[in-house]
Amino acid sequence: MGLMYIFPVTNEETDRIDLVKNPTDQRDVIILKTYGLPMIFWGYLAACLTVIGAMWLASHATIEKILTYQDPMLIFLGLLVKYTLLLAPIILLGFFFYEKQIHKSGSILKIVYKVFFIPVGSKQIIMDDPTALQVDHFLDSPNMAKIHNKQELKGFENKGYFELHAKSSGKNIFIDRHSRKVDLLKMKDLLSRY
Repeated sequence: MGLMYIFPVTNEETDRIDLVKNPTDQRDVIILKTYGLPMIFWGYLAACLTVIGAMWLASHATIEKILTYQDPMLIFLGLLVKYTLLLAPIILLGFFFYEKQIHKSGSILKIVYKVFFIPVGSKQIIMDDPTALQVDHFLDSPNMAKIHNKQELKGFENKGYFELHAKSSGKNIFIDRHSRKVDLLKMKDLLSRY
């Protein structure tokens, strides 16, 4: 999700970075929080909700009629459509209230996932040392445009993206991804200071 939900990369971004004291050992803990989706996506959400609302208005009476029949298959299909139309707006809205946080203090790095401000998952990583972070390039498909090396294909070159990993017990554990290497390097330096 790091290609859509961007982390802050400097101390100046104080609205998305918190510095707190760990209550057990009084060490500094840095908390990085992802930015939300850009404003244009709220327009997409409004368009999707308008379409779903129109579908609900157009099909509500028909769905209720189908649910009165005794055929189990019709009841199943009616409930499936009804709950799809009810749950789709909530799920879509969840993407706009998703937040990923990185908590770092010394060799302990914790990633917390939140939806609607409620933690829904977390993972704690004990790093080999406080600066055991690395940025790797990731290219998931063959770069045919680059192989042919023609000027007219330059715009189609697959540049891939970059991933931030923490080293823990000799393993590389994925932290975040970004399309710009410089931003991940700045984030790595920021996390390495705490």
